[in-house]
Amino acid sequence: MTQVNSILIIDDDPLFLLLVKKTIMKYEFAKTISAFSNGLEAFDELKQKINEPAALPDIILLDINMPIMDGWEFLDQFLPFLEKTAKKISIYIATSSIAEDDKKKAKTYPTIIDYLLKPIDQPILAKIIEAHNQ
Repeated sequence: MTQVNSILIIDDDPLFLLLVKKTIMKYEFAKTISAFSNGLEAFDELKQKINEPAALPDIILLDINMPIMDGWEFLDQFLPFLEKTAKKISIYIATSSIAEDDKKKAKTYPTIIDYLLKPIDQPILAKIIEAHNQ
């Protein structure tokens, strides 16, 4: 089975977090899973680890609409730090937003691999893991 070391989920929906974590654990997609309910918490944690590439996640599942710091604000803050590391981090938007403006905006960030609509199930996670490992 294909696996990554670490997946980070940034989303304020507790049900989504629970379901994605359970799916990742059930299918052993990652050795470790971290989760934050807003972009600021995630950014503060990642900022401290930027000089330790092994401590950074392989994959980030990022919601757009969250309190305190939304997904766009997180990307704007995190991407300058990401450029300082040689680690490959695959970032996916995982959202329930079907707004065309959000889809267009996602395309302006070259670091975003794909724009995924919730729910994120086992086949989608398997494709994400496989794509990251290629």
